[in-house]
Amino acid sequence: MKMRNEWSTGSESAVRKRLMMTQSEQTENIRVCDLETVIDHAGAATSDQYHWGRSIVFMLLIYLTTGMGITIAQESDEYSVADTSSPRDTLRSFIKATNDLHALIQENKYLDRRQARHLAIAHRVLDCIDDSELPAFARTERAGEVAVCLKEILDRVQLPPWEEIPDKDEILAAGGLESVTDYRLPDTRITISRVEAGPRRHEYLFSPGTVDRAVTYFMTMESKPYRTEGPAVSKDFYRWFTSTPGHSSLARIVERLPDSMRFGRTLGIANWKWPGLIIVFLISIPLLMLAYRAHVHFTNQVRGESLLKYWLTLVFPISAMLIPLVVKFIAYRYLTLRSTPLYITDFITVLVTLGAILILIFAVSNRVAASIIHSPNINPAGLNAQFIRIVSKLISISAVVALFLIGGQYLGIPIATLFASAGIGGVAVALAAQDTLKTLFGTMNVLTDKPFRVGDRIIFKQYDGFVEDIGIRSTSLRLLNGHQVTLPNDQLSGNDIENVGRRKHIRRSAQIHIPLDTPYKSVERAVAIIREALHDHEGMSPDMPPKVFFDEFATSAFCIRFYYWFSPADFWKYKAFSEKVNFEIFQKYEAEGIQFSLPFRHTFWKHDDEKGPLDIRMVDKDSDTIPGDD
Repeated sequence: MKMRNEWSTGSESAVRKRLMMTQSEQTENIRVCDLETVIDHAGAATSDQYHWGRSIVFMLLIYLTTGMGITIAQESDEYSVADTSSPRDTLRSFIKATNDLHALIQENKYLDRRQARHLAIAHRVLDCIDDSELPAFARTERAGEVAVCLKEILDRVQLPPWEEIPDKDEILAAGGLESVTDYRLPDTRITISRVEAGPRRHEYLFSPGTVDRAVTYFMTMESKPYRTEGPAVSKDFYRWFTSTPGHSSLARIVERLPDSMRFGRTLGIANWKWPGLIIVFLISIPLLMLAYRAHVHFTNQVRGESLLKYWLTLVFPISAMLIPLVVKFIAYRYLTLRSTPLYITDFITVLVTLGAILILIFAVSNRVAASIIHSPNINPAGLNAQFIRIVSKLISISAVVALFLIGGQYLGIPIATLFASAGIGGVAVALAAQDTLKTLFGTMNVLTDKPFRVGDRIIFKQYDGFVEDIGIRSTSLRLLNGHQVTLPNDQLSGNDIENVGRRKHIRRSAQIHIPLDTPYKSVERAVAIIREALHDHEGMSPDMPPKVFFDEFATSAFCIRFYYWFSPADFWKYKAFSEKVNFEIFQKYEAEGIQFSLPFRHTFWKHDDEKGPLDIRMVDKDSDTIPGDD
């Protein structure tokens, strides 16, 4: 062989030429020529001991350098990136990377997604896939399954020679990237397309259409035999992919199980994964329920007592948010669920996490509002406090809507569809909920105008009571008889409201009647007694002294009217003072011999001897007869 002839000369020029050979040539030659052959030829080259020793040194140097070069090349190849600059390079990189990954799985019996070596090869595989249209919540997992299915398909179809697949030079010769936008493998449904936009623009990747139908395409070809020509195949790659655990310790346990447990599948899940999955769900579901119940219980218990404890109760919704993430991590990292079971598990865990985040958003907004209201400058019973509560709820609702849109996109629902649905739904809601929207605007009017606050006594139409709560839709009123009534805020904002609770004082207007035969002096004294009782009285404001007048001559009595104002407007203190004034007037009138006039009454009696009231009938003014008479 040429290589043997070059080495047999023993010349340094041959050695230098050997060192300049390519890695592939070195590897091939090493397979033919081992160290012993090299030494033999070096010894036969010359009888000179010096040249013989120098030849041995150079041959050892060649052997060590070549071996190390192979090792370094293999390691660097594992950590290289996929070449996606042309359909040929993409297909070649993909087949090489998937074969490397398959060999690694078979060697280690597990696939650890955290190990750098495993990740490097997996990234080379995924770099060839256009996953832009896959749902974000399972993008990596779905792309991995697609890659395995594509490799299984490629291992079963006849691939064209490499020179028939366009490469970079042929693309440039044909006119550039615009001339070759797609390449479809002959007699297959696999297409490699040029990416037109985004961070991977102008790369050639397996097209979104190919990615979308790869799994079902593989299912139709699974029974076909593997090809025997062309690039190396990765036999039973899909079986290994769906059955391999994600940790070395777990792999040692699974390896001891029978093949029916290792590779057998039930409902798309390897049989050995079912016990772990059941245990995870049996633990996580009660923990979720416990976290929810604890949140409700402790929140109701500490609300209003301690602001710090109120904030600490957030640990329960945070725990509820983390539990499904832990389930997802275990299912993905250790149990290595694949295909539909993994997507279902991912979807459920993400959905539960979003629900926990919604609860957390409302909980945080309530606590932020409580912290602001806790400020000494804000009256907890005032409308400012109520306005803060309602604004925090509106902000929470806005955050929930935003989370719904983002979460929907993450779960695979296009954002444009969500916005369109939100717009159509908004019009439908607006038409169907006009009264609700009107009430909401009424609430804003009530909060901005502030005609009353919680604790005020108001009179609205026939209702008289104390305000207990001002909500987004309505206001709760506790009537004086103890009943509760709910009044829509739009009605409150559009009608007159008498706020009894905001009066600065309580005014009393009363009359006292004395008989018409009362002497002048006694009438004058009756007026003076009332003035004396109200002079500088309790609760009197200097700006509003009491007023007492001999008001008028009525047909049945002399009328004395008096007014006074009691402040502050404490109703029960006012009633106690009025009782005191009444007794004082009554006592002095009795001492002075002044009588109170009784109501004037007319009594009609029959003219006959029968007792009883007179029978009176109404007579029509236009008739001379009494109805009922004959």
